[in-house]
Amino acid sequence: MAVDDPSGLSAAMLKEITGRTVGHYDGRVEAFWAGTHDHDVSQNIETLLGFITGDEPFKILDFGCGPGRDLMDLRKRGHDPVGLDGAAGFCRKARALSGCEVWHQDFLELDLPSEHFDGVFANASLFHVPTQSLPSVLMNLKMTLKTGGVLFSSNPRGEDIEGWNGARYGSYHSLEAWRRYLTGAGFVELTHYYRPAGKPRSEQPWLASAWRSN
Repeated sequence: MAVDDPSGLSAAMLKEITGRTVGHYDGRVEAFWAGTHDHDVSQNIETLLGFITGDEPFKILDFGCGPGRDLMDLRKRGHDPVGLDGAAGFCRKARALSGCEVWHQDFLELDLPSEHFDGVFANASLFHVPTQSLPSVLMNLKMTLKTGGVLFSSNPRGEDIEGWNGARYGSYHSLEAWRRYLTGAGFVELTHYYRPAGKPRSEQPWLASAWRSN
C-alpha cells in the first residue's frame, strides 16, 4: 500500500514504520535465516571490496546485517567486519554465528563513529528507510566512512514509490532517483548493475551500486 504523502511522515508515523518493520523480522529470525543463508551475494561483496583502496584487512560496516551471513563471508575473506541491525533477534544470531561485534541500532537514530570504516555494505537494507529520512541516514553513513571509503547498496528497484508491503515498509527507487540522493549526500558513483546477473531486465528486480565518499 503506497503512502499518500511520504514527504510528510510524522515522528509517530516514523516510529510505527520502524517498530512494525523490525517486529516483522524479529518474529522470523530462524525462518529468515533458513530462507536466505545460502543466497549468493558474492558479486556484491566483491564489488565493494574491489573499490576499496589501502591496506587490508578492511574495516567494513555490514549495515542491516540480518542473522550474519555476510559478516561470516567478510570475516572468512580476512577482513574486520562489524554488523548493525535494528532487529535484536538478528543481532543475537549474527553475533553467535559470526563471532563479530554487532550493534543494535535503529536506522533512523544511528550513533556511528566518525571516519572509522573503509567500506559500508548495505545489502537489502536501505530500502527500508523512508524517503524523507534517507538524506540523514546517508549523511551518517558518509560520516562513518574514511575519506575515499566506499558505500555499496543493493535495493529492490521501483518507480519511486514507497509504502507498506505486508508488515514491512519499503521505498522503491529508480536509478535516477537513487543517484540524486547519493550525489546529494556527497557520494560519487563508481558503478551500478542489476541483479540477478544474466537475466532480462524485467527479471532483475535488484539495483546494486557502489559509491565513493570524498
